[in-house]
Amino acid sequence: MKRLILFSLLFTITITLYAQSKVLESRSMKSMLLKTEVNYSIYLPDGYEHSERYYPVVYLLNGYTGNQTDWIEAGSMQRIVDHEIKEGNIQKMVIVMPDGDDRLYMNRSDGTYAYEDMFMTELMPYIESQYRIRKGKRYTGISGLSMGGAGALKLALKYDKIFGACAAFSSAVFTEDEVTSSEQDGMNGYVSKAMPDMVGKKGKNRLNKSYENYDVLHLVKTKAVEQLKTVKIYFDCGDDDFLTLGNAQLHKELTLLKIPHEYRVRDGAHTWPFWRESLPVGLQFISDTFWK
Repeated sequence: MKRLILFSLLFTITITLYAQSKVLESRSMKSMLLKTEVNYSIYLPDGYEHSERYYPVVYLLNGYTGNQTDWIEAGSMQRIVDHEIKEGNIQKMVIVMPDGDDRLYMNRSDGTYAYEDMFMTELMPYIESQYRIRKGKRYTGISGLSMGGAGALKLALKYDKIFGACAAFSSAVFTEDEVTSSEQDGMNGYVSKAMPDMVGKKGKNRLNKSYENYDVLHLVKTKAVEQLKTVKIYFDCGDDDFLTLGNAQLHKELTLLKIPHEYRVRDGAHTWPFWRESLPVGLQFISDTFWK
């Protein structure tokens, strides 16, 4: 009897250990383009280390002033993702959280820091070479909040042959009036590391080529509609968020162009409680495209 109890206990412990997901925080990749280390964190689902299975991937982007640990520490992403997988709401997936470094997920306007090129041509291939990732548009999603939400939308719609789905939360999408009339110090701070030629600009002088490269609304208006339709799009915003107007404008533009998308406005502000509620919804949306 004692042997049976001991065996059962060991079996339970083994199963428990086997079923644990893992988050590897603040790993790094050497970027030849940027000539520096790029930090990232990564979520590996339960069973990853004990199988040879390849998994779909989601790139989960942080907001302004954040880094590669935000979604882990403030966003409780491991607990949320584990729960959603356990409940059968989402597939097992690998989730990569790169440090956005306040670069707005774009190439610096003066050509000195090609963050976007690094993301697409170095980081993504590196992740695919180091981890068991299923390759292809069908198995590649992107998500993020605020600055990361705008980055997710822009990268997904710009690189429509690479990303199959996008889920963006409280995205930093601005109407033209907001750009031209926003407070100077706030604007300077937000654009300084990615669009230095916008620093100090006022009024319509802010609507330059650099801003066009950032602007999701401009991308939607200028890119071929049939290409935009190949990406599954979800985005949301809180009704008390200062970014409601830009997100509503994006919904309007997509609707006018008859581009299928899911847009939700919920009770909430530009805060982590809102984003923690958004994450499972967004990942379910992306996961559904993996299953199809």
